[in-house]
Amino acid sequence: MHDDRQLIEERLQRALRERIRPAIYGAAVPLDIKVWHAPGEPVPPSEALAASYEPAEIGLAWGPAWGTAWFHFSGQVPAEWAGAEIEAVIDLGFSGGPGFSAEGLVHTTKGVPLKGLHPRQTYAPLSILGPDGTAAAAGDSIEFYVEAAANPEVLGYNAFAPISSDMGSKPEPGGKPIYQLTRADLAVFNAEVWDLILDLEALNGLQKELPKQEPRSREILRALSRALDVLDYEDVPGTATDARAELTDVLSRPAHASAHQLSAVGHAHIDSAWLWPLRETRRKVARTISNVATLAEEYPELVFAFSQAQQHAWVKDNYPEVWERLKKAVAEGTIVPVGGMWVESDTNLPGGEALARQFVHGKRFFLDEYGIDTQEVWLPDSFGYTAALPQLVKLSGSKWFLTQKISWNQKNKFPHHTFLWEGLDGTQVFTHFPPIDTYNSDLSGRELAHAQRNFAENGSATRSLVPFGYGDGGGGPTREFVATARRVANLESSPRVTIESPTEFFSAAQEEYPNAPVWSGELYLEIHRATYTSQAKTKQGNRRSEHLLREAELWSAAAVVAGKLDVYPYEELDRIWKAVLLNQFHDILPGSSIAWVHREAEATYAKLAAELEAIIGKAQQALAGTGDAQIVFNGAPHAREGIAGLGAGITVGEGPAATIEDGVLDNGVIRVTIDERGLITSLYDVAARREVIAPGSTANLLQLHVDTPNQWDAWDVDSFYKNNVRDITEVDSVEFSTVDGVATVVVKRSFNRSSVNQTLRLRPGAKRVDIETSMDWHESEKFLKASFPVDVHADRSASETQFGHIFRPTHQNTSWDAAKFEIAAHRWLHVGEPGYGVAVVNDSTYGHDVNRTAREDGGTTTTIRTSLIRAPRFPDPQTDQGVHVVNHALVVGAGIPEAIEEGYRINLPERVVTGAEGTDPIVALDNGNVIVEAVKLADDQSGDVVVRLYESSGGRARTTLTTGFAAGSVTEVDLLERHLTDRELTGNAVSFELRPFQILTLRFTRA
Repeated sequence: MHDDRQLIEERLQRALRERIRPAIYGAAVPLDIKVWHAPGEPVPPSEALAASYEPAEIGLAWGPAWGTAWFHFSGQVPAEWAGAEIEAVIDLGFSGGPGFSAEGLVHTTKGVPLKGLHPRQTYAPLSILGPDGTAAAAGDSIEFYVEAAANPEVLGYNAFAPISSDMGSKPEPGGKPIYQLTRADLAVFNAEVWDLILDLEALNGLQKELPKQEPRSREILRALSRALDVLDYEDVPGTATDARAELTDVLSRPAHASAHQLSAVGHAHIDSAWLWPLRETRRKVARTISNVATLAEEYPELVFAFSQAQQHAWVKDNYPEVWERLKKAVAEGTIVPVGGMWVESDTNLPGGEALARQFVHGKRFFLDEYGIDTQEVWLPDSFGYTAALPQLVKLSGSKWFLTQKISWNQKNKFPHHTFLWEGLDGTQVFTHFPPIDTYNSDLSGRELAHAQRNFAENGSATRSLVPFGYGDGGGGPTREFVATARRVANLESSPRVTIESPTEFFSAAQEEYPNAPVWSGELYLEIHRATYTSQAKTKQGNRRSEHLLREAELWSAAAVVAGKLDVYPYEELDRIWKAVLLNQFHDILPGSSIAWVHREAEATYAKLAAELEAIIGKAQQALAGTGDAQIVFNGAPHAREGIAGLGAGITVGEGPAATIEDGVLDNGVIRVTIDERGLITSLYDVAARREVIAPGSTANLLQLHVDTPNQWDAWDVDSFYKNNVRDITEVDSVEFSTVDGVATVVVKRSFNRSSVNQTLRLRPGAKRVDIETSMDWHESEKFLKASFPVDVHADRSASETQFGHIFRPTHQNTSWDAAKFEIAAHRWLHVGEPGYGVAVVNDSTYGHDVNRTAREDGGTTTTIRTSLIRAPRFPDPQTDQGVHVVNHALVVGAGIPEAIEEGYRINLPERVVTGAEGTDPIVALDNGNVIVEAVKLADDQSGDVVVRLYESSGGRARTTLTTGFAAGSVTEVDLLERHLTDRELTGNAVSFELRPFQILTLRFTRA
């Protein structure tokens, strides 16, 4: 037989485009249109419905960017349409994909939300267009409203190019309309034509994935040709049934016995902010959940996974009618809460306690509102996954983990799709990466075939999960997707597809694959590495908030327990924590959202800082009492200047004053030489009799790179950035001074359109150089780093992560090593050789790179570079323009314990309060490797004291914890403060042993 495959495929595509799809709707009558243009930010339906509406018509220009128009539609259903399927068809001028263009929400005349509208879902069925959302019939009058959101196409045809301020910033009044209303009709829906389209597309998608010579492929092709032969283009609705009959045989053949099994879960990945502000996400959630609830009425088999407790809370707080539908759908199992976190957060950047609180607040919401203890952690789109997660997953009471993002790796294909992920403490969690390589599947033949071929566990396991539905900007599954799932449920040459819940998938997958392979350590994402640096003020606000929250809880608990404060600020802290957790969403904290989002985050952090400072100040003053003494509060877990960790008192001196002579700073412990360029040319450790700076090198060298990634500007730094570097050695001035025993050097530099002022300080008794860097930054597509080359032979670096640290190679032996050319560290990064090490600590930066080079003298130079600031153009063309102040310290002669201590020091500076007395620590430990991360009162407001601690060195630790209050009993609890194990209390002390990096949460009753 001659090969006419291309001829048939091209014939089919044109027939679908020009003949069949236009026939989905038949007879139509226009709706009457009125409009009210909201003057500013969105308003509640009650206000919108009470506004004055003006007559309008098709072609109306509406909606400046981020504006809202309310449309009033009315009409009468023709009586002669009795028995037909009838829908209102509304096209607001849709241009981009769902979630990235205009969107709408249909309301009743009383303002009750009914159903969302987007470019792939432009209809509202007659069954919801009667009075108050009831069914209407032929001959009836209908009337409804649509709240239309003029969301601009930020990621448009010229992707990653700089966007205008009216797209990325909160708009000023009076912008130009960006959309036109293009259709508003009542129309007859030709269901048989619609079914024919789905039949054709399912089969054509399947046959394209099969080997061209395979009989099944040719059989499908012949059936498609026959269907087109019997279809009358002048009467598509009248001949659609005949055309479908030609496809019955090829559609009815069952799947092979060995076919891959796909668990299909409805999904609408809704970024809590990204190319839209938080306020728009609230509306996206309402539109999506309205869609899902309406769709489930027609397709009862639908199961929809809905993550992010914050988004559930938005529905509860803002859309009471949608909330009732949501609760009903959850009770019926149609909508399934998943994830167990407050938002789908970034996991590289949040601190340990913050990441724990993501689970605390997320899981507790689902328990309180639905009575559901979620078991799967659902993070399809975060930018890499910390090795601390498996232990936190287990301690939250969850047992499964899902992501898809690792399929984005640039260099190395991850070897598993189903496996046991082992965290840094040894905890393992059953993990799945959907091999379909998307969390927004359309269940097309191409995607289904890819999932089956791609599944790394073929031969050992048979199951994978596919999240289907429009996402990122929301939207969710459509009737087309669910109907497609029915067609491919049991289809020859295709995987079997079953719509079911994530719990059903994970239970079956774990049962059939009990000996899954193990992956140990972090899940490093080989892309989006610049998210460790972009939007410095957002990251700084998060870091500061985390440590202020630590202090607010610690000192408030201490004051209440001591009887010096009557009320613990439960409600205030709960609200503040949730605000901080929201801004840890994986497109806010990483710095990859539009300007509006980040300016709003900065304002939020400033407001929260003021509130937390007030809470801290009130508690500390209560503890200090009234007097004239200078009481120093130490919120860090280690003693400083004679003040116990977590305690307060009067400090003792640090040691002899530091001096300056001929550019040499000397405190008797270390000597630092600064040259005429303001660079560190020598750092001598007196006790170790060792030069720290590598021969021929200079430290604290600013290096400016050209930074033009291929795409994803705010997200990515590509490895070729290193090929173009400029050492900033020019200096405007270098000034030396000594104030209060602190030797100080102020170095001022200017380059291009920017300036950097650095203040280097050597304090009495310190084995560190403190570096304060103030940047007035006005570059474009540049990347600024600070370099510290040290004379240390290190084949790996240690980076602080949540509740511990991880090691990464400094070499590039393998492609996996080479891919980690930019890495994340929290408060410190350490390099060392046996007997000696150096650390760089920071108060608000995360990105680093560490490399080593061999010298002619046979030695090794290990260079730590900390990433200071970037200047990407998309999605915020003004990213990080302006003034920024960050602090670092170069710590010499440091092991990992010293790195940990200095990391806490720089982030938790002492506080001085005028008062009468200090206070003993609320809890104390006798092993310095065990770190107290949080002290608080129990969330149930019982007054119990909760202490979270962890082993920090990576070794086993025995310790005794002694309370500074009379304790009645102690139990080990999970993150949600639920009982796990009884512990023995001896007096006010409890002894225990921890495995490496183990997290332990203890709950004490008060006697």
